[in-house]
This record gives sequence, C-alpha cells and structure tokens, in this order.
Amino acid sequence: LAMRVYTSRLLGLNEDLVMHGGGNTSVKATTTDFFDRELEVLYVKGSGWDLKTIEKPGFPAIRLKETRMLAELETLSDPDMTRQLRALMLDPSAPAPSVEAILHAILPAKFIDHTHTDAVVTLSNNPRGGEILAEIFPDCLILPYIMPGFILSKQVYAAIKYHDPSQYKGIVLMHHGVFTYSDDAKAAYENMIELV
Repeated sequence: LAMRVYTSRLLGLNEDLVMHGGGNTSVKATTTDFFDRELEVLYVKGSGWDLKTIEKPGFPAIRLKETRMLAELETLSDPDMTRQLRALMLDPSAPAPSVEAILHAILPAKFIDHTHTDAVVTLSNNPRGGEILAEIFPDCLILPYIMPGFILSKQVYAAIKYHDPSQYKGIVLMHHGVFTYSDDAKAAYENMIELV
C-alpha cells in the first residue's frame, strides 16, 4: 500500500496525466478482517482524494472476490453499484471507492494505474481518433467510449475474455484515458509514462 501511495502521487503530480485530480489507482493485497481471517482486498482510490496528495486512508479496502463478481451481473444500476461497493468495504467510515473499482478488480495485475491524460484524449477526440490510436499504440487494447461505472466494467470484462491483457502494455479508452497494469508498481508507472 505504501508503494501504491508513492506511485499514485508521482502520477498525480503530473497535470498532463491527471488534470483536476482525475484518474485513479489501485493495488490488490491480502489483509485480515475483524475476526483475523485473511482476505484478498482491492485498495482503490477513494472519492474525494487527489492523487497528488493521497495517503493510505485514501485507499478504502474492498473485498476483491465479491467486487469481481459484480462484473458478472447482467445489469447493475449506478445507485445499486454504489451501494454494493460500499457494502464490500472493510471500513464503512472510509471514503467511497472509485466508480471504476469493478474495472480495477477484474484486471488481473496487482497494480492498476488509470489516468485521463490530455495527450491520449486529444488524439481520441480527433475524427480519425480510432485509426490514429491504433497506429500509435499497436501494443494496447483500444476500446470505444462508454460511460464510467458498471457498463464500462462490463465492456472491459467482455474484452479481456477474448484478449489476454498481459499481451498489452495498456488499455486505451476512447475519449477517456489509459489503464496500465503490472504486478510491479514501477512497471505499471513506467508503462503509463512511456505510452503518454
């Protein structure tokens, strides 16, 4: 979690990556619950925290297995998603998890970095955006724009069933941003910087 805080702050300090505090990061880890049982959790950026100044309390822990199960549902309204994510938190007084928490959970890597980088959004907003991105990022999975939240998670969940994410340096979301990921925090960060 300390490494997650450190690399999140590195991303947050670069306004070309996370203008207005946008973007989110996560790390998968093991912790213990109130009864001292081991649990796999997702520490994901909480709402209201800025990556530039985030600290450990800014990453609420949510139950990883159950969060992944949410991606298997056919439908899930935004209010129900928010309620379910809050119910999966280990500390109910922690900040609400990012609306992209399900997406962070389904990507198999330990460290997930997500930015709303100006450079990639500018390219994708071009009338030939998809074509341009495919040319520049042959090592990335490029997906069309879908509103953040459950439907975006479903889109990525369907895509990674057919495209192994480990074959790619990242996922580029049209008109939205970039996801990079690795089991190593430094590699996820460096992939983000390289792609941008």
